[in-house]
Amino acid sequence: MKRVAFYTLGCKVNQYETEALEELFINEGYKVVDFNRAADVYVINTCTVTHHGDSKSRQVIRRAKRKNPDAVVVVMGCYVQVSPDEVMALQGVDVVMGTADKSRVVSLVEEAGRNARPIKLVRDFKSDEDFEELTLKKNHRGRTRAFVKVQEGCRQFCTYCIIPYARGPLRSRPAERVLGQIERLVELGYREVVLTGIHVTSYGTDHGTDIDLLGLIKRVHQIPGLDRIRLSSLEPTYITPEFIEEIAGLQKVCRHFHLSLQSGYDETLKRMGRRYTTAEYREIVQRLKETLPGVAVTTDVMVGFPGETGQEFKKTYGFLEDLKLYNMHVFKYSPRKGTPAAAFADQVSARAKDERSSALIALAARCRKNFHDHFVGKSLKVLYEQRSGLLKGHYEGLTDNYIKVLVPTDQNLNNRLIETRLLESREDYMLGRL
Repeated sequence: MKRVAFYTLGCKVNQYETEALEELFINEGYKVVDFNRAADVYVINTCTVTHHGDSKSRQVIRRAKRKNPDAVVVVMGCYVQVSPDEVMALQGVDVVMGTADKSRVVSLVEEAGRNARPIKLVRDFKSDEDFEELTLKKNHRGRTRAFVKVQEGCRQFCTYCIIPYARGPLRSRPAERVLGQIERLVELGYREVVLTGIHVTSYGTDHGTDIDLLGLIKRVHQIPGLDRIRLSSLEPTYITPEFIEEIAGLQKVCRHFHLSLQSGYDETLKRMGRRYTTAEYREIVQRLKETLPGVAVTTDVMVGFPGETGQEFKKTYGFLEDLKLYNMHVFKYSPRKGTPAAAFADQVSARAKDERSSALIALAARCRKNFHDHFVGKSLKVLYEQRSGLLKGHYEGLTDNYIKVLVPTDQNLNNRLIETRLLESREDYMLGRL
């Protein structure tokens, strides 16, 4: 039996696609093994949001070849789509694929193995209107939570972002196919689904379906046997008072909303091409907290965007400190060739980016602890997923508001939804008791 190993960088969409690709290989007789083991095929699903993603992809390619010099190495995804020739020139790469035609990966691997020559499949899909179906039909690892990709592409064109060029135009997955897949996932034992996409709040706006994201959520909510619906990153402007009121009445929707902010200073937001103000963002967060007690709001924040002065950064820091979010993903601006911001004046020094990033990471840690402390002594339902790699003898899972909980137990709690008393806050999780 041939062995295949996967390495996934980047977003939840990539995670979803990798799971579907694993199934394609399994159906053709391959065994999926850990990436650190010797394999006959290595598949690297790349990210290109920052230079770090590109660099990490190259490191992983070299690791694969060291494990097995004779293995077929597949590099696919956003990095390939925007820099195909750069990836093709890397030593040891056998199959180069963009962000389309991923369902052909197994046949291309077999072809590369037979002919012993590199294969390149990267095409311009700007005129594509169809959503490429990659679906899970089995629960190979006994998982409790499944990613479901409902939408592809983006037309926001924020000045710093390369993703619209890497993922192409908006394509919404027909609602009946989304619902059909989730029904199958429930039959396979999944209790939670995460609705994900490149710009998920644009679902339906390309006329690929006759309902919008809220309408889709309502349809998913009606599926028997499904316990939780989690949403991936949402555009803040979509979170209207009406949306919040509707969601509050849907008990299966998790109290966790990831609303990308990027900057806490209005002039920086304008230069970024974002379509909201800090006042509007603050109002959304406050309304979520008022309507959904215990809600977790998380965000993305960029430091060092061109023209961001020390004073502007202080505004962002103060804004985030005052908002009291649950958590934030902090990353440093990275110029991406082909985006408007790459040509902006007043690029920020690496040292300043490092200092600002460190400051916000420390703030994020305090925000997590403050959020956790609010739940000490309280009981929440936890969907347990796996034995913990953080603490021996513990099982771990998530609350609906995205708190990772570890409990000491010898029992197999996999896929069980259990009321759990939260006892103590740690850096990235809480300790609990059944």
